[in-house]
Amino acid sequence: MDSLLRVLPQTPGLLPKWLLFISIISLGNSIQTYISTNPTKQVYSRAQSSITPLGARTFGTWTATAAIIRLYAAYNTDNKVAYELGMWAFGVAWLHYVAEWFVYGTVEWGRGLAGPACISTGSLVWMYLQKAAYVGS
Repeated sequence: MDSLLRVLPQTPGLLPKWLLFISIISLGNSIQTYISTNPTKQVYSRAQSSITPLGARTFGTWTATAAIIRLYAAYNTDNKVAYELGMWAFGVAWLHYVAEWFVYGTVEWGRGLAGPACISTGSLVWMYLQKAAYVGS
């Protein structure tokens, strides 16, 4: 158990642990997109016929890139650049899902959108509110 605890981010607070957790989940989601188009079709439920294996893998690669950025932020919450890149990763995700929902109409509120929307929104707000505590102004 001690060795497992040493792997967790050592910075106090729940935010670094959350960033680690959500990064691991995102990496798992990315792997799924290389195996099947179904996870991507769940998110883009109004455009299922447009989802190709290439599109799913591209989405998975984008998700993996964002997860790696957030992983660095989890272990470097005292580094302003890493912290802000983590915020940007959530901000880009948020903007993407809002645009797909309200502008392009490829997603609808439900199982596929609720998770990413709530996680990107909640995490971005949490990081914004805690920024001064971790990196100053």
